[in-house]
This record gives sequence, C-alpha cells and structure tokens, in this order.
Amino acid sequence: MRARRSRSAAGWVLMTTLALVLTGCAIGGDDGTIPQNALNPAGPVARSQDALWDRVFPIAITVFVLVQGLIIYAVIRFRSKGGDEDLPKQVAGNTRLEIGWTIVPALILAGIAIPTVSTIFSLATVGEDPINVRVVGKQYWWEFEYEDPQYEGVVTATQLVIPEGREIQLDMQSVSAQQPYDPAAVPEGTVNPSGSVALGVIHSFWVPQLAGKMDVVPGHTREMKIEADEPGLYLGQCAEFCGLSHPNMRFSVLATTAEEFDEWIAAQAEPAEVVEEGLAAQGQELFLERQCLTCHTVDGHPDNLDLRIGPDLTHWNSREEFAGGILDVQSDDDITAWLRDPQAEKPGTQMTNLNLSDADIEALVAYLRTLD
Repeated sequence: MRARRSRSAAGWVLMTTLALVLTGCAIGGDDGTIPQNALNPAGPVARSQDALWDRVFPIAITVFVLVQGLIIYAVIRFRSKGGDEDLPKQVAGNTRLEIGWTIVPALILAGIAIPTVSTIFSLATVGEDPINVRVVGKQYWWEFEYEDPQYEGVVTATQLVIPEGREIQLDMQSVSAQQPYDPAAVPEGTVNPSGSVALGVIHSFWVPQLAGKMDVVPGHTREMKIEADEPGLYLGQCAEFCGLSHPNMRFSVLATTAEEFDEWIAAQAEPAEVVEEGLAAQGQELFLERQCLTCHTVDGHPDNLDLRIGPDLTHWNSREEFAGGILDVQSDDDITAWLRDPQAEKPGTQMTNLNLSDADIEALVAYLRTLD
C-alpha cells in the first residue's frame, strides 16, 4: 500500500512538473514566438530589469544548492544508525564558522542589494520629454487617457498606442465602473472622471516584454514607465486576481513610428461624425433610447453626456479588440454576440443585457461601424 501511494505521489509530481514546463513553452503568432516572454525584453525598462535578474538568479541558485546540499549531507551523515542510545557529542560554537556565516551572507546581500537599489532609482527617474498617460483599471478592462496638452481629449480602451523609442510615463489608478465619478469618494490627488474609487479593486498592470508588474491599488496613484525599442504589438494583462472575469482582462501596447503615432493622435482627437440617415442613423438614435450614453462617451453624438463609466467609443471602430481584448472589433458576429448577451461572452462584466431585438442589434452594429 505504501509503495502504491509513493508511486502515485511521484506520478502526480511528475505530471505537474511537465504541465508547468509545457505552459512555459507556450508559443503563438505566425513566427512561433512566445507572446509574453519576459526574458525577451523589447525596451530599456524591461532590459534593465532583465539584467538585474541575470545577476541575482545565479546567486540565488548557488545559495539554494549550497544550503540544500548541506542539509542533505547532514541528514545522511548524521542519521540515526539504529541502536544509538546516547546523544551525539554536543559541541559549543565555532568562532571561525560564526564569523564566516556572518560575513559571507552579508557580502551576498550586498551583491544583490546594490544593483537592485540602483535599478529601482534608475526606473524611478523620469526623462526630459515623456508622454504622460493615465491608466485606469476597472472590472474588467483598462482605460488609457493621454494627459499632455497636445494630446488632450484622446481616450481609448484595451489598447495603448505609443511611439517607438519614446518614454511613456504611466499614472495608474483603480476605480469601479459601477458608479459615476463622485468627487467626495476620491482621496486627494487621485481625481479621475472615470468612476468611483470607493468600489475599486486591486489590479496589476503587466506587459512582460516592456516592464515588470505594477499593482494598481484603489485610493492610490502608482507610477511606472515603459518604452518600446521598435514598432510592434506587445501583449499585456491584469496579473492580480480581480474577480470573475480576471483572465479576460487583457490589453495590448501598440508601438508605432513617430509619424504614425502623430497621425493616430490627430485622428483620435476628432469627434465622431453625426449620422443623418440610413440604418446607422437608427443605431445612433437607439444609442440614446437604450441609455448607452449613460455609460459610454461618443464625442460628436448629439446627446453625448461625456461619461466614461464604460469605454469611450468615439473611435471604437479603429481598434482591434474590445471586451477586455477577448473579442474582435472587425467581427460582426462577435459584436452581435456581445450586444445580445454580454454576460455569456464575459462573465461578471458591468455591461448589462439590454434585451435587444435582432433589428436593434443590426442598427447598433451599423452605427458602431461609423465610429472611426
């Protein structure tokens, strides 16, 4: 019985280890690359963090092997032989050993602490001309508001667009998407017109190829910076359990050339066009009748209330994904499924089921397609 249990336990450990190894080898994309590989830094912030890892990891492994080796040696060398009745000879402290195991750990800690503190201060230093973006974590999606005067009015969701080679300073907050902005509920210094701080939860902002994780805590503003070496799409996600749809709280960072970024900013700053006729015009009216404007902003809609409880939809059709990065903006089927029953697509979402008819959904899809 004991042997069977031992084999069962060994099999469980082996399968668990194999599953973890295979998970770490997950690949994606046409080129077979790992989409969220923290060991393949694509910017100076991630590179400095990776360099710190490269220095600390060998030290940690050496200490682990040494300590575990000594423990195994002691267990085997001084194990009971059977029939031993007397206690082993008791030995008082050894001055040389005590000095050694005091100095050596101190040197090891210094070897870790000095580069760690240096990296922390380096990452906390803001460059001369950063782009400032307010990042708001909600259940379950990310909002990005560009704060610099030249980018005023540009707000997007799920995808952060940045120019290559430019430092991006992120001011991150967590709020709730359940209630509109209430100044009385917001601690001083954390004002954000996107929701209630009182009902926010902890999130964690993580783009593995651009920077390490940063927890986003209600009532506080957390700061970090990111930068991409070259154009590309860098996948991110919430790395702190935040509720039922935590795994569906994805996002991406799209790095472009400086020229493409300027063009994108200019397009995003423009209001949406007012639709005068056709099916899209019916959808525009439904957007008001079904009270969509009490949660979503569409700058340019005749009855826009400028509320951002839900994502700003002014340029919704120019994005690639929605619903926290799990559905395709360019898929009419995805949009239809979402409007018909949001909870079925993303459990726990704050988007309510409006009980729309097929005709209503068709009109709303037509209207959303005009929001470029």
